Amino acid sequence: MSALTHPWRWRSRQAPVEAQAAVAWGDAARRMLRRLALLEPEHAARLHATANGEVLVVTGSTADLPWVDGVAYAAPSASAPHLWLPTSWEPDVPQDLLGQAVSARFKRSPLLVWHEPAAVVPLDRLLAVSPALVQRIADYWGVSHATA
Repeated sequence: MSALTHPWRWRSRQAPVEAQAAVAWGDAARRMLRRLALLEPEHAARLHATANGEVLVVTGSTADLPWVDGVAYAAPSASAPHLWLPTSWEPDVPQDLLGQAVSARFKRSPLLVWHEPAAVVPLDRLLAVSPALVQRIADYWGVSHATA
């Protein structure tokens, strides 16, 4: 039985995993975008980002990830590397089965499956963080300037 057709829930992880992505929604996403705009070029070059209307996802090594109020973190699943999950939450079904079910439903990969708000976010269009990318996201969100 598919993990997506079988009811499943999120549960707190007993031990958080090491973050490889910063995830921010709404106002926190806009704060994180402003934070990215202030990074030194050599720091920004170690990060990749993608965004949609409400979320900003930034990937990189744990030490390089940005922090702002409201940010949460994610990492790829050890048993399903194409499936990214929150570092503090995990599904109550086997992650490899959930990964198979998500892959069958969504053709893009890798995918971030998020706890709250409940969402699936494609990560296949991550781009290197640069002033041009930060401004492109700001323009998409209708923010006059990323550092404003």
